[in-house]
Amino acid sequence: MADSTSDNFIEVEKMSIDQLAGAFVMIAGAIGSLLLVIWQSKCHCKMNLCYIFSCERRPPNEEEMKSLKDQAKKLQEKRAEKKEEVQDEKLIPEKSTETPRSQLSEPEILNIP
Repeated sequence: MADSTSDNFIEVEKMSIDQLAGAFVMIAGAIGSLLLVIWQSKCHCKMNLCYIFSCERRPPNEEEMKSLKDQAKKLQEKRAEKKEEVQDEKLIPEKSTETPRSQLSEPEILNIP
C-alpha cells in the first residue's frame, strides 16, 4: 500500500541556479505576454496586481478616435511625399562628356593663398 501512494507523486530533480533563472524568465515572459494581449485589447479592463499595482484601461472615446485618425492620415501623407521625393532624386549621376583629370595631358596647378 505504501508503494501505491508514492507512485502518485512526481519527483523533481534538483536544479542548478541557471536552470532556475531560465524557468523564472520563461514564466515571467508568459505572464508578460498575456498582460500585453489584455492591455492591447480594445475592451475596458482593470488590472490589480496584489494590491501593489493597479491600473485601468478604457478604450478611446469618439473624439480621441477622430484625432487618432487625423494623425494617421497626416503620417500617411508625409510618407507619400517622402516616397515621391526619393523617386524624383537620381541616385546614379549621368555620364558627363568631360574628360577625367587623370587623362589630361598637362597637370593643373592650383594656387592656394
